[in-house]
Amino acid sequence: MNNNILLESGTGELEIIDFIVNDTHYAINVVKVKEIIEMPTNSLTKLPDPKPEIAGLILCREEILTLINLKYIITKQTTQNMGSKVIVCEFNKVKVAFNIDDVVGVHRIKWNEIRKPDDLSENSLAVGNILLNGKVIIMLDFEKIVTDICPSSGISEDKLVKVEYKDRSDVKLVLADDSALIRKLLKNTLTKAGFKDLRVFDDGKQTLDFLKGLAEEKGADFTQDAQILITDIEMPQMDGLTLTRKIKEDEILKELPVVIFSSLITDTLKHKGESVKADAQLSKPEIKELVDVIDKLLNV
Repeated sequence: MNNNILLESGTGELEIIDFIVNDTHYAINVVKVKEIIEMPTNSLTKLPDPKPEIAGLILCREEILTLINLKYIITKQTTQNMGSKVIVCEFNKVKVAFNIDDVVGVHRIKWNEIRKPDDLSENSLAVGNILLNGKVIIMLDFEKIVTDICPSSGISEDKLVKVEYKDRSDVKLVLADDSALIRKLLKNTLTKAGFKDLRVFDDGKQTLDFLKGLAEEKGADFTQDAQILITDIEMPQMDGLTLTRKIKEDEILKELPVVIFSSLITDTLKHKGESVKADAQLSKPEIKELVDVIDKLLNV
């Protein structure tokens, strides 16, 4: 899979892979995908006493990968039909595989074409819906799928105890993340660390509108209400890279420190955040590091 697409960051565009599971169209961001392979049925190794969400282990280019049973996760029904293809992904510094029925193709779309789903509960697997060529494509929350199976792979309650408390109540934090689960856990983590003043948004456009409003009303004194922004990359309406670029291009808001906090922060993709002048970039499992970075950027 060629991940050298959309080399210019913060353009408001992404490429998605449109794939099918049980006759329904789903989508995943291309930058999460390492490759797509045929389902290695003969080499699937079943685990002893497995969770139903895990189909087993597969061998891919001499690497042993966990194969997540996406068909079971979507339907909650066991089936002998594992599908014909496998999507090999890497995010949150974890490489994992998902079984699917077929791949339709790759589409380039704008982030603002991804509509927020009606179900915004933290248990929803959908983070957005895309209307394309008369059909609805559901954007799945792959991080939530993996974190639900293995909490240690992402932000989870068991990591909150590792954050040390310090009085940070005067710090004005702005958070932007489309995942209800991540927003909740991030808020709990930062509150446990001593932050109390948090403004939380679920897409980049809302966040930018808020910050632009502050700059228009208060000028350089906008920092009375917003001292640092922590943003995800993948969000409907406006992604975090575009949000960061627009902030850094604004004569007033450019002084706002921006931390990109995303499952997509890898050695091969870090240049995207650097190109839009993010002040720091962290992968989502790095909870303690996030608090340390905030302290460092704000001299807390």
